[in-house]
Amino acid sequence: MTGLINTIKKHKIKSAIIAVLCVAYMFCLPKQLFKDPTTTVITSSNNELLGAQIAKDGQWRFPHNDSIPDKFKTCILQFEDEYFYKHPGFNPISIFKAIRDNLKSGGIKRGGSTLTQQVIRLSRKGQSRTYFEKVKEIILATRLELRESKDDILAFYTSNAPFGGNVVGLEAASWRYFNRHANDLSWAESATLAVLPNAPSLIYPGKNQERLLNKRNRLLKKLLDNTILDSLTYKLSTAEGLPQKPYPLPQIAPHLLQKVTKGHYGQRIHTTINAKLQDRVNRIVQTHYNQLSQNEIHNAAVLVLNVKTRQVLAYVGNTPTDKAHQKDVDIIDKPRSTGSILKPFLYAAMLDAGDLLPNTLVADVPTQFGSYNPENYDKTYDGAVPASRALSRSLNVPAVRMLQGFGLDRFYHYLKQLHLKDLKYNANHYGLSLVLGGAESNLWDLCKSYAALSSTLNHFSEHSSEYFSNEFCEPTFLASEVVDFGNKTTDKTLFDAASIYLTYESLKEVNRPESDESWEFFDGSKQIAWKTGTSFGFRDAWAIGTTKDYVVGVWVGNADGEGRPGLVGVQTAAPILFDVFGLLPNSDWFAKPFDEMQNVTICKQSGHRASPNCDDTQQKYIQISGLKTKPCPYHVLIHLDKHNTFQVNASCEDLSNINHKSWFVLPPLMAYYYKTKNPFYKPLPKYRSDCIGENSVSIDFIYPKANNSIFLPKDFDGNTNDLILKIAHSKPETKVFWYVDEKFIGSTKDIHELAVKPTSGQHIITVVDAFGNEAKRKFEISE
Repeated sequence: MTGLINTIKKHKIKSAIIAVLCVAYMFCLPKQLFKDPTTTVITSSNNELLGAQIAKDGQWRFPHNDSIPDKFKTCILQFEDEYFYKHPGFNPISIFKAIRDNLKSGGIKRGGSTLTQQVIRLSRKGQSRTYFEKVKEIILATRLELRESKDDILAFYTSNAPFGGNVVGLEAASWRYFNRHANDLSWAESATLAVLPNAPSLIYPGKNQERLLNKRNRLLKKLLDNTILDSLTYKLSTAEGLPQKPYPLPQIAPHLLQKVTKGHYGQRIHTTINAKLQDRVNRIVQTHYNQLSQNEIHNAAVLVLNVKTRQVLAYVGNTPTDKAHQKDVDIIDKPRSTGSILKPFLYAAMLDAGDLLPNTLVADVPTQFGSYNPENYDKTYDGAVPASRALSRSLNVPAVRMLQGFGLDRFYHYLKQLHLKDLKYNANHYGLSLVLGGAESNLWDLCKSYAALSSTLNHFSEHSSEYFSNEFCEPTFLASEVVDFGNKTTDKTLFDAASIYLTYESLKEVNRPESDESWEFFDGSKQIAWKTGTSFGFRDAWAIGTTKDYVVGVWVGNADGEGRPGLVGVQTAAPILFDVFGLLPNSDWFAKPFDEMQNVTICKQSGHRASPNCDDTQQKYIQISGLKTKPCPYHVLIHLDKHNTFQVNASCEDLSNINHKSWFVLPPLMAYYYKTKNPFYKPLPKYRSDCIGENSVSIDFIYPKANNSIFLPKDFDGNTNDLILKIAHSKPETKVFWYVDEKFIGSTKDIHELAVKPTSGQHIITVVDAFGNEAKRKFEISE
């Protein structure tokens, strides 16, 4: 009985031991075999390598890749483990031969390890090569065979095998030694890489060439003997040379690689970048950089977006300059002064709100708001200019006056809806300079905003005149992400489709300064809505353009903020913009959003809705909100004598002899500058001398401006220069009398300009015409 109990106990102990061993065997293999840091890798939309950043341990070790090229797979199996697909993780025959050869030699001459065992050894770094360690490898190898498929085990090996120096894995080795993808390797190149992991410390490309060549050729001969290669392929393969100095890895999009590394370190990221386009845009930037650097302009950035998918197609964060000029800085997401690049948003906002029609005349006259004195690029004034032309020519004074009339807070609200992340302060912080570069933004946000407007127009026209709720979404450079435009809705997101369309119609015009004679016109067959911008002090030059399908944004300048003469958007950024558009397919122009427009009668001269006095009109489609605008205020009905020479009234002319005629009349200050650019502008005829009563007259000061502080310089003789006083009178032929501090100083007629030398301090100018009309202006002479 006792013996039976002991037998049962022994059986239970034995079963327990077996159970423990089974559990130990099941859990002996770590869940994650390899924990080494890996290289960050980015690939293009068609999986071409764009760039890689070395792993934290200084190794070129690409992330794990399940794909193994057939040629390399054949070579590594023939060289390392012919029976890989037949053994359970170890090969008894190979182990027996290894023990025999090692005993004969008195040392470890042969390993006899299968590829599965080598995977285990690679994962257990630093372990001594002893027979006890070999037993562990065999046990772990069999466990690995149970857990993973043969192809997965082979993928572990090809991703983690050493290939000499700091190169780990087939992918990194292929790029470092042959400068191409492993799928594109020849038989000779595949054989070379297959023999490298066998002794990476001894056989390194560029060294030990004869040993490497012999090993490679022996493998090629084996492939011939096994009829894997034919004789011709074998001869050609043995004639190929060996790799020498390692190639640098491609760096086609280095700044995008930086961006990806911040959020996806050590991963392989499939991007939306078009590799061919990226490469060609790189070359365009390099060409322009070579020219710009001669003027000490060292940095530029280019972003290309697909409007319909919001994918990034090209990402050039900087020029190929040097470290002294911040070549590693990614400028695409850095805040820079916007210059005039926000003007189209003001124009669209005013259209959207019904405060403006596309060609409404806006004032372009000397203007001062407190101490702020905006000026046009060419320092001249048009008096009055169509709003669309003011936008396409990027005139500053009309833009500031439009902003002041529209409302700073109101425009700021529109801008906040664009999600410009660098617009951090309140509206009063920026003031009226907001529309001229007083605020900062970045190329990413600006291109995103233009793409949103284009997409709004596309969706409205292509989807039964409906909007999408999430047009102002973030673009993406990740191929795995699909942009969500939201749901269909009848409500606009920000601007209505008609206002966007009319804005783009204005932006089709070339907004080059008239003084820029170096500009070459671009291909007129490409219809592009585009805008340039130049920041104060010539520090930033912008150009952003859009079609139905693409948005291209360009910034040019110096990363350190240094301004340079000639750093102007139309001269430096626009040429890059159109070179890039030259690489893109032509797009049809945006469809007119008729459901958001109405056909109305417009006054040709003023751009307003026609009043009964407008005698030259045309039919135009305007945004529906534009119906709120007032009729033309500049056409008045006047009464002329029968020769149309003088104005008359019933006091001096028989009613039957009076001709009634519509006349285009601008306020005096606008008219003063308008007639210099428009020679056919006709001022109102004079009243005939025998007529009683005249229309009221207007007087406007041209100089000095209101509450202006003026410094009078001295000439070469040490004498103080005169101050030239100027006014505009609605009837220039009228005699005007001038007073400074109530002291009479002279009179003028026809040309109302007068030179004076006032003393320092505050003064008041008073002008009185022959009919008693009066105007005053305060100013100060500073020492």
